[in-house]
Amino acid sequence: MEGKFCCADCYVKACRTRSEEKYPDFCPTKNLDPEVLEEVLQEYGDEETRKLTVTSACLESEFYCKLTRVEETVLLIERMGYRKVGVATCVGLLDEARTFTKILRAHGLDVYTVCCKCGAVDKTAVGVPEEKKLNGGGSHESMCNPILQARLLEKEKTEFNVLIGLCVGHDTLFLQHSAAPTTVLIAKDRVLGHNPVQALYLAKTGYSRFKKELGPGQ
Repeated sequence: MEGKFCCADCYVKACRTRSEEKYPDFCPTKNLDPEVLEEVLQEYGDEETRKLTVTSACLESEFYCKLTRVEETVLLIERMGYRKVGVATCVGLLDEARTFTKILRAHGLDVYTVCCKCGAVDKTAVGVPEEKKLNGGGSHESMCNPILQARLLEKEKTEFNVLIGLCVGHDTLFLQHSAAPTTVLIAKDRVLGHNPVQALYLAKTGYSRFKKELGPGQ
């Protein structure tokens, strides 16, 4: 594949039905190197990867617009045969994590929940300036520690991990260091009640904070 591609600029979605005559010039499928595609398809030959791929597609087919993400997550865990589940949560969403943990346990699963402040390490230990602490500085404030969260869950040999409300960037670090496959149950957005897509739904309204980015007439 060469050159710039951007599916966000596409309005035909021809790749859904392989309508090749409708592919825009910037379409990544139209410009895809067949060897790259073949290499990727070979990766689905891995037994665990194929099982996760097929299981996910079957859940989509059976329960599209019928189940909540919580229900879909539990079903995915059960159909994959996972028994040990890790939950990496923000300390501010422990109530939500507690409820989810109870649901998982009710399904007979072993659950290991670890919050972001585990280790109780002061933020200055990793270079955060005192004045950038939420408490204004001058006293201890524990850092979010997603790498430790990932390490602790790895030590317990969890087979599947679930993220609940980790901060932007901290979730990235967890995903980088997680030894087990991971899904996101809750994406943190305190302004919008942990519903970040609402900012995009409102982007073209009078309530938008993105008028400058979107430009006139959007």
